[in-house]
This record gives sequence, C-alpha cells and structure tokens, in this order.
Amino acid sequence: MQQVADRAGVSIATVSFVVNGTKYVTPATTARVEAAMRELKFRGNLVARALASRRTRIIALLFPTVGNRFSPTTSEFFMSAAERASQRGYHLVLWPVDPAGEDLDDLVSGGLVDGVVLMEVRMDDPRVRKLSELDVPFTLIGRTRDSSDLPFVDIDFETTIEDSLDHLQELGHRRFGLVLENLEGTPMAGYAPHLRVEDTFRRSVAARGAVGTVVYAGAGSEGGREAARALLDADPEVSGVLVMKDDSSAGLLVGLYAAGRRVPDDVSVLSIASSGTAGDQHHPRLTTMVAPGRELGERAADALIDQLDGASEGKPHFLLPCVLRPAESVAAAPTGATA
Repeated sequence: MQQVADRAGVSIATVSFVVNGTKYVTPATTARVEAAMRELKFRGNLVARALASRRTRIIALLFPTVGNRFSPTTSEFFMSAAERASQRGYHLVLWPVDPAGEDLDDLVSGGLVDGVVLMEVRMDDPRVRKLSELDVPFTLIGRTRDSSDLPFVDIDFETTIEDSLDHLQELGHRRFGLVLENLEGTPMAGYAPHLRVEDTFRRSVAARGAVGTVVYAGAGSEGGREAARALLDADPEVSGVLVMKDDSSAGLLVGLYAAGRRVPDDVSVLSIASSGTAGDQHHPRLTTMVAPGRELGERAADALIDQLDGASEGKPHFLLPCVLRPAESVAAAPTGATA
C-alpha cells in the first residue's frame, strides 16, 4: 500500500479510503490512486475491506430452488443486474433459496451480503415477510398482493395483457385463449405474474363482450401439446391464443397443427413476457410481447444500491409493460370467425 501511495503522491490513509470506500476522496485523487494500483498490480483484499467497512459490497439475487425456472428472460434480468452492480462497485451473486425462505437467516445474519434482490415473487410470499423481519435492505423484481410499502420493479402485466388483446382484436379476433403454467400443488402456487395475467385476461375479455378460455400447461413440450388439446376441446373456434410459458410454446404449436389448425392462418399465437430470441426458435417465429428484462434488472440493482449507499428517496415503484415484436405467428382472424 505504501508503494501505491508513493506512486500516486498521496498518503497511505488516502489509499485506504479509496480501497475501502470508507471516506470521500475527490474523483481526481481517486483516479490517481486507481491508476497507481493498476500499474503496480495491487489488489485490495475483499475480506479486509469488509472488516474495515462492515460491508462486503456483495448483493445477492435470490432465486427459488424448485423446478426449471431459469428462462431467457430470467437470464437477462440477472446479467443486466450484475452489470449495473459492477458499474456501481458491487458484486452480484445468484443465490438459490428455499421458496419458504427458511434458509434466509444464514445468508443475511452471517453478513455474507449487504442486501438482496428477490425474484419470482408470489402474491403472499413468505420470503418477503422474512426479509422484512430480518431488517435487511432488499428490492423485489415482482409484486406481492400489496406492495405499496415495498421497493419493487416489475413488468406491468395488466397493461401487457390489455395491449395483447387490443392487438388481436384489431385483427378481428373475438375468441381468445390463455395458456399458463400449471403451478397447482407446487411451492410456486400463488405466483404473482400468473394470477395478475389471468385476472386481467378474464376481466378484459368479459368487458369486450368476447369469449375467453384459460388452460394450464404441464412441463415441456408435452405440456404444450396437452394444453392445445384442452384449449380446442373447450373452444374449438378459438382464434387468438396468448401463451406465457416458454418451454411449452413449441408443444402448443405442434398440438395445434396435430388438430388441423394452421398458425397463423387458423389460430394466431402471441407469446407473453418472453424474448425475441426465444420466439425465433419456433416455426413459425412467434410474435412476442417482449419482456423489458434488461431495464428491469438495471432498475432493480439501482434501487437496492441506492438504499445501501443512502441515496434512495422513498421506496421505488417501477412498472414497465412488454413491447410488441411482430413476427410470423399472428394474423387476421380467419374469415367467418364468430364471437
């Protein structure tokens, strides 16, 4: 450290302030110290910094340990949050946790992290209650039943579903279907995005005087094929389908074809809260309501780090709708389609 101080022309104390972040140092002086550290290949000791500042500058993205829930959109959340954390001098780690929150004590009470970002939020989520009890800084990617007093960023699912139905209705569709993941009896039952999407879909379809059917898909392609059969059994004339389950989308298309329905000539399929990359893996390429994964990840990291750095003004509430990305799976309703 003395060599760094000599090279930068500052005191050892100033080098310590820069390394540990324990006291304000002017940007010009900080730049000189950091340049000297690079030239001398000096690396600060993470444990020593943590002991000195009582902060690890590590934040955790908490993810449930059940099922295969790491989708392309989830990956985008994680990568963008990690990049933003790094830009602001923090390290972000992905930390699997029990959906009941039983293992949060060890993570938080042990001082391993300064704060957490919680994903895959349920309407009544015990992990949120646990984090509040532990008095640890946190931010949600998602919303509970009442998030008015909680910091969160989330997809505006209500607006996204309204926009999706508007798009299909403008193309003449009046008989709609919605395919969601079957979470009944699993630890993820009560998953907030699904409940919000289903509630908005049912209310909006009724308000439009249209017909709507909701079916639930099991895992993978077979779940998608079964969902297609269930949907057509319930409404053989369905012409506009929303699907919010990436791993079952291919099976849904296969199931529709197997039943003699061409996409998009007979049935239009619109993927919800997914990515263009995922949509392009199908034939036809799926028209998609693209999730704002990058922006949500960045905003979640900022919301948490602002709390940690004392720069937060209140509890942030950010809602961002998905954006339509046209492709090949949506077209005008077939001639003679009825309400």
